[in-house]
Amino acid sequence: MSFALLFSYMSKILVSGGAGFIGSTLVDKLIDQGHTVTVLDSLVSGSRDYLNLAADFWEIDLLDDSLISRFQEAGFDLVYHLAAQIDVRKSVDDPIFDNRVNVLGGLNILEASRQSNVKKVIFSSTGGAIYGETEEIPTSEYAATYPLSPYGINKLALEKYFNYYYQLYGLNYTILRFANVYGPRQYKGGEAGVIALFTEAMAHDKPCVLYGDGKQTRDFVYVDDVVDALILAGGIDCRGEINISTGTEIDMWQMITAIESAAGQKLKLTLSPGRLGEQRRSVLANARALEILNWRPAVSFTEGVRRTYDWVKQQAL
Repeated sequence: MSFALLFSYMSKILVSGGAGFIGSTLVDKLIDQGHTVTVLDSLVSGSRDYLNLAADFWEIDLLDDSLISRFQEAGFDLVYHLAAQIDVRKSVDDPIFDNRVNVLGGLNILEASRQSNVKKVIFSSTGGAIYGETEEIPTSEYAATYPLSPYGINKLALEKYFNYYYQLYGLNYTILRFANVYGPRQYKGGEAGVIALFTEAMAHDKPCVLYGDGKQTRDFVYVDDVVDALILAGGIDCRGEINISTGTEIDMWQMITAIESAAGQKLKLTLSPGRLGEQRRSVLANARALEILNWRPAVSFTEGVRRTYDWVKQQAL
């Protein structure tokens, strides 16, 4: 089924986490395309500044008792589930809280979707944290999953519930496993990845901390590319997991060089030992995304870092 055909009748859309970094960028694009969008966000990590005024807004928790009745009244066609506790370190410190948000909260979204006859749910999962330390580099969707943190474990658990709801109730779904997403809007509201932290430090001429030896690697994918993949996922009939990544392995020193190039000056760095729950290498194969979604990343790492730094610098003015 084509993207255009599926979306010709999928016009009422809910985005959980729609005041966050990725979610708000997705909401803006969906509204630009003419869809009716509702944002669900507790604003614990999202930002009110990122809310699109053309969207309805539910300021509620994922476990709110009214969620099922609200879904039934709204009659959504499509649900994007992006709301989550996203901090790996926080999940290590408080695995019970991480489970509450990322598993029980996700189950409430699934149950509300089932009981209100939602046509499809798209889940933003994690690629880096789910696979753990693996010998398959780049890592495909078929690799064994050995998460090193409660965050990765709980994302994987919810993936299994998605399949369960399809097998038992026929609730259609697609899971996108994101690599390390970065771009404008990331540093506000607690969604601070390493590029967000370092570009903000650079823009404010402040020191930042590099944990480990700087040789740990990540697969950095720009937010606009991720949003394009999310929208394409609404137009396919495919259950299962799809990596959304660049397939390029970049270490922390390469990242720092890109930020310094964008800013035209050196970062003030402090070195510190590595942290528990964070893996050494992470890069994801993306052939399945090309095959199923006809998606490939369009924004280079250098260009994405430049756009991110320019945005952060503008916010600092």
